[in-house]
Amino acid sequence: MTQAYAFDAYGTLFDVHAAASRFSAEIGPQFERMSQIWRQKHLEYTWIHAQTQRPISFWRLTERSLDYAVSSIGGVPAGVREKLLGAYRQMAAFPEVAVMLAQLKARGIKVAILSNGDPDMLEDAVSGAGLAGMFDVVLSVQAAGVFKPDRRVYQLASDRLGASPGDVTFLSSNRWDIAGAHVFGFKTIWVNRTAAPDEYPDMQPDQTVRDLTAVTVAC
Repeated sequence: MTQAYAFDAYGTLFDVHAAASRFSAEIGPQFERMSQIWRQKHLEYTWIHAQTQRPISFWRLTERSLDYAVSSIGGVPAGVREKLLGAYRQMAAFPEVAVMLAQLKARGIKVAILSNGDPDMLEDAVSGAGLAGMFDVVLSVQAAGVFKPDRRVYQLASDRLGASPGDVTFLSSNRWDIAGAHVFGFKTIWVNRTAAPDEYPDMQPDQTVRDLTAVTVAC
């Protein structure tokens, strides 16, 4: 039996709102609203492209969703768009991530990323957060040819980790992602950082945590 933990990247390991917070003074008082719209549209665009089977890079959708968010708040000063995109590629990991990963590795557990991100985006994120060498494998949905929550994405993780679905614990801050992984057969941990209400009562996670500090206790 191979025990493995697979993590969603954006919002789970990496703080997707760090970019807007970093440039909040230049964006103005609506920086939080802009960041929320950016994130929501980014996800929405992946779902539409997955369902319509229209391949596109995650980076291109990063740009499109940012442009929509910027337009939604009436624009940002010249140069801020480029700063935000640069910060998105080098976003900070949440403070507990490095210790948590080291503890899992010390226990002989395989550790992976399973993300919608493009391979080069994930490489930038991992190295920028100082997490190089912490993962046994970093998986982009690009290899499956479709975005989450298509089951082919979760199958990709199972295959590459050499583990049956029931031996993989999948962690995500996205409740819809947890629902998809649950239906596929993974054990699931919902990282509910914002204390959001549950949305899918018929597709329950095996555990819900506020952050990743509880993960090594759960395993």
